[in-house]
Order: sequence, then C-alpha cells, then structure tokens
Amino acid sequence: MAHFTIRFLKNVIGDQGKSCEGCQCIVDVDARDAAEATLLAQQQFCERHAIRDWSLHADRIDIQPADFPS
Repeated sequence: MAHFTIRFLKNVIGDQGKSCEGCQCIVDVDARDAAEATLLAQQQFCERHAIRDWSLHADRIDIQPADFPS
C-alpha cells in the first residue's frame, strides 16, 4: 500500500480583498491508489467535522503521494 497526504482546500477572500486558498484539513492515509486514498480521506474529513458532504467546508482536494524512496 502507498501512503498519501490529502489536503482539503477552500478559496477565501483576505482582508485586503484578494483571493487565496486556505487549508481546512490535512489527512494522511494508506491506500492502494489515489482514488481509494481520496475516498478514505473524504470519509475521515466528514467524520471529523460531523458533516455528510466534504464540499460544504472545502472547495477542492489536493492529493500527493507521501511515500519516501528507499
């Protein structure tokens, strides 16, 4: 299994009126592939925030493999 780091990002407007991305949550999971990692992270995010749909708190998901080469 591979290790992935998934960030849930939200577009926000700063106090100067400029748009930027804010990280709502970071989830680390072990999964067979990126698709499975995304599903597992979505489930964990929803459980942590007691919601049914992750997109209520984030606009997009960024997934990165976190395995270190040996």
